[in-house]
Amino acid sequence: MKMQAYLFMGISTFFGLAAALYIYWSLLETGEIEWAGTTALVVSIGFGWMIGFWLWQSARHSEHHHGLPAEERLDGEIAENAGEYGFFSPHSWWPMFVAMAVAFTAVGVAIGWWMVFIGFFAVILTSLGWVFEYYRKEFQH
Repeated sequence: MKMQAYLFMGISTFFGLAAALYIYWSLLETGEIEWAGTTALVVSIGFGWMIGFWLWQSARHSEHHHGLPAEERLDGEIAENAGEYGFFSPHSWWPMFVAMAVAFTAVGVAIGWWMVFIGFFAVILTSLGWVFEYYRKEFQH
């Protein structure tokens, strides 16, 4: 995880350099700061460093309690990372219904706010259906 942390921190540092250059060029061209792009770049710096710092702290904590992971050791084998990664539904229709409800809501912004309210209600219902899919009938856990 340390490599992912360094990647996030490195990209955020690049965004910092790009923000400084962006501010300089906007001041040079117009005489004032262009706030939309500057704000987006500064927020990108903060988000990247936030994720990078969290990954770095998690890696330090994990190494302290469990040692180096297999992907960071020179003698690490691929088989050491084998195992169950989770349960993925092979036949669920709910993601499609959630996506259609989200699309309906997004179209509602352009057509009318009444569609947004209906779409928001549909997103809630379809999300609940997706979450509780395996609590009933033949697929019950």
